[in-house]
Amino acid sequence: MYLYDELDRRLVEERVGEFRDQVRRRVSGELTEDEFKPLRLMNGVYLQLHAYMLRIAIPYGTMSADQLRTLARVAREYDRGYGHFTTRQNIQFNWIKLEQLPDAMALLASAGMHGMQTSGNCVRNITTDQWAGVAPDEIEDVRVWAELLRQHLTLHPEFSFLPRKFKIAITAAPHDRAATKVHDIGLRLHRNGAGEVGFEVSVGGGLGRTPFIGKLIKPFLAKRDVLSYVEAVMRVYNQYGRRDNIYKARIKILVHDLGAEAFGKEVEAEWQAIKDGPLALDGAVIADVTARFKYPDYPRLDDRPVELARARAADPRFDRWYKNSVTPHRVPGHAVVTLSLKPEGAPPGDATAAQMDRIAELADRYSFSEIRVGHDQNLALPHVAQRDLPALWRALDEIGVATPNVGLVSDIIACPGLDYCSLANARAIPVAQEITRRFRDLGLAQELGRLHINISGCINACGHHHVGHIGILGVEKNGEEFYQLTIGGRSDEGARLGDLLGPAVRYHEVADKVEDIVAAYLELRARPDEIFLATVERVGVEPFKERVYAVA
Repeated sequence: MYLYDELDRRLVEERVGEFRDQVRRRVSGELTEDEFKPLRLMNGVYLQLHAYMLRIAIPYGTMSADQLRTLARVAREYDRGYGHFTTRQNIQFNWIKLEQLPDAMALLASAGMHGMQTSGNCVRNITTDQWAGVAPDEIEDVRVWAELLRQHLTLHPEFSFLPRKFKIAITAAPHDRAATKVHDIGLRLHRNGAGEVGFEVSVGGGLGRTPFIGKLIKPFLAKRDVLSYVEAVMRVYNQYGRRDNIYKARIKILVHDLGAEAFGKEVEAEWQAIKDGPLALDGAVIADVTARFKYPDYPRLDDRPVELARARAADPRFDRWYKNSVTPHRVPGHAVVTLSLKPEGAPPGDATAAQMDRIAELADRYSFSEIRVGHDQNLALPHVAQRDLPALWRALDEIGVATPNVGLVSDIIACPGLDYCSLANARAIPVAQEITRRFRDLGLAQELGRLHINISGCINACGHHHVGHIGILGVEKNGEEFYQLTIGGRSDEGARLGDLLGPAVRYHEVADKVEDIVAAYLELRARPDEIFLATVERVGVEPFKERVYAVA
């Protein structure tokens, strides 16, 4: 966990005071809603269909047990008893009254949390691999670099009013769990041919109305240069990005129109002018930030202890959960545990205040008081002793977050959709709930293997439908909800956009069509261990299209 200093705390507290005065003026009528809008957006406050929504940043997805307790308290005292975890490693509260927002923000500030730059045309919450710092395949803890960028870009005067919102993701593992290729800037820490560690830089990724996979512009960037190079990218975007058309304002459009090579040359010229200036990171600065990350004093434990083997042999339910939800840790005798926020029939990514309180308690007991939020809208406990896994599983099962469906067909990513969002054209939550009911058989889900379903309620693609193995996009036709289906998308190191299957289908047909896609996959796969994505890549879209749109 990163330990914030006095400067961080003072900044957050002063921001709350400013916002309290802004709310007072809005309530009194001194500010119109149009005048209030840019002020609230810079504090993570949206006006949704039914109420204001408060979005809270969880930098690089890491929070303490006490911070999770604070989120639970906000949910209980100011909302309707739950929160919604998002693909940007944030949490949203959908029902807070405007007059109560400053008090809720003050409570969050007391725990070092805030909503700054979770909305507006600025640099949003910087995201990383949710297993950063504990994953065996990671070169080093990438959160150090995310924190350096967070400090530099928070309330940066030059980048607080960009042409459009801006998103950065970082990974340090060969398998990209942070979806870096669908971000405005994607950074991948790797070793070059000489064995040096540096960043591969991609730009212009993004989904929404005009989706693109990021383009590589810098194969290798020394670590000392990450701030100056990111600044150079953003300066070029700030200068040339369009402000006359909101639909063409993202950096992805600029990169596409100029071409990646030409854009890269513009960045290189800008970077050469600043790379040896104050933004060049010296070892002392990096060491100072690195030292603020406190790691557990792990005890020396046996890897795969005998009590774990006995528990797996004695209880098939525990063994199924272990195989699905427990992943290796870089320290022997420990494991990373993913908590599924996708139980049958529930809104994906939601957690109740009671669940959050209990998870915080379990984090204190079993995970050195640390919790992670994943890109997949699940939570994780990153420091669990393998010997404690049976007891932890029983406790998680009691509160409904031990469904062994992580990465499977019912582990659905979905935006709030038309149930909450004023931009949405169609519902997303009920579609996800119905699909989880159809695939409640965990035996079938495991037989299907890795199969990611992503659902968005509109073209803004907050559910990342473009990169779902099965993508579902809600559209509106003559006042009725329809849904487009895509297959073959992926957001990892081999990122690609899914292919459209055919005409949009009605709301009541979506789950049936997903079942048809799955049935076609079972018939088409070459062998039982060929995952859905591999089958689509091998046979193409047409066999699936024939099955989904077959005339009875």
